[in-house]
Amino acid sequence: MQVLTIGDILNATGGKLLSGEKDTVIRDITTDSRKPAPGALFVPIIGEKFDGHEFIQAAFDQGVEASLTQKDTDLLVGKTIIKVDDTFKALGDIARYYKQKYNVPTVAVTGSVGKTTTKDMLAAALSGKYKTLKTEHSFNNEIGLPLTVFRLEKEHEAIVLEMGMNHFGEIERLASIGRPDVAVITNIGQSHIEHLGSREGIFKAKMEITKLFTEKNTLIVNGDDDFLSKIKGTVPFKVVYYGIKNPENDVYAKDIRAMGLQGIEFTAVIGGEEYSVRVNVPGEHNVYNALAAICVGRAFDVPTDKIIEGIRSFELTEMRMAVEEYEGITIINDCFNASPDSIKAALRVLGSVQGKRRVAVLGDILEMGEYAEKAHYDLGKAVCENGVDMLITAGENMKLLAKGAADSGMKNIVSFDKTLEACAFVKEEIKSGDAVLIKASHGMRFEQIYDAIKGN
Repeated sequence: MQVLTIGDILNATGGKLLSGEKDTVIRDITTDSRKPAPGALFVPIIGEKFDGHEFIQAAFDQGVEASLTQKDTDLLVGKTIIKVDDTFKALGDIARYYKQKYNVPTVAVTGSVGKTTTKDMLAAALSGKYKTLKTEHSFNNEIGLPLTVFRLEKEHEAIVLEMGMNHFGEIERLASIGRPDVAVITNIGQSHIEHLGSREGIFKAKMEITKLFTEKNTLIVNGDDDFLSKIKGTVPFKVVYYGIKNPENDVYAKDIRAMGLQGIEFTAVIGGEEYSVRVNVPGEHNVYNALAAICVGRAFDVPTDKIIEGIRSFELTEMRMAVEEYEGITIINDCFNASPDSIKAALRVLGSVQGKRRVAVLGDILEMGEYAEKAHYDLGKAVCENGVDMLITAGENMKLLAKGAADSGMKNIVSFDKTLEACAFVKEEIKSGDAVLIKASHGMRFEQIYDAIKGN
């Protein structure tokens, strides 16, 4: 992080300095009182299960230089304290101020499925010309995104920000902090439909990423998506389409060749010219991600050969379709999150794998609301269509998927109420020669399934 002063913090937040000096230098921003943070500003966040204000003294013990507070507090002798109305909002306000002060070309990505992988590919494509910072892991919410912005250093020439949401207004607030020059929307699926009511609602929420766009901005979208394909001509900014189904897309793929777990190759048609592209991770959905990266690279004048080189060399964020061999077992670890579309994509990858048995270990898709029953049941058919030999499920909703699979003709199905119960089973059941897919919403804690298979 480049330095700010307490005066900068006051300007950003409209806060009141209770003690300390305005010229005091801040060298980092933290919300975690447990880690050493010399010279940092501590922002105590009030969450559902904790209140960061209880740890202000602990943060000072870890070396922070100053702290925000939204509560009345006894002044800590010799400590710098700033009073704000809302520490959560103040974190975003400081990030917005910092981003404006140290601005670089910015790309933001959102969508129902594929945000994190697309973010990784976008950064890889841009790195062919720019020193690029990207969101770590899935730090894509109103705490994670500001913390990413604070990582901007003098050497950075571009930044890729992932933007997630559960409710209306969240993407708009994130976009007001990140102020992207270019935005990517990967697709409009059913993730978080419980809170947003319909795919129409999800589309509206995702389009908040363009709230501050003018004719100088560019939106890059999946032209094969039934919602996103209708944007062009309805907005004042530039829209670029990519896809695999319609040659009328600005950038499209043809001659797609799956290579199992080794990845996928295709021919990208860009401005009438054809280029051979390889992605070293499996799944046709990654063709879409690569096309988005090509469009972003072109928007920032990265040479095409450098874009393609970056796509080939990019690395996945952990627990995103990570493939490994362990004692003869092929593990497809995609357990960070799940939606109906991403489970279908993951099942297609499993179906392409050679093994004695193809085993799908699936956990509940969360935040589906009234759509949960039908969505889970319908996925049972996809399990059968992709040649899965054994289905293991955990969670109440996944029992509906198991029923859908049984109704489609599948026989070898085992269902559990809890993730830990499934862990004990897979530890004994999975054998050398099996290919195993691990997939569930993050709240199901399916990394425990992965650990059980590996005997951890």
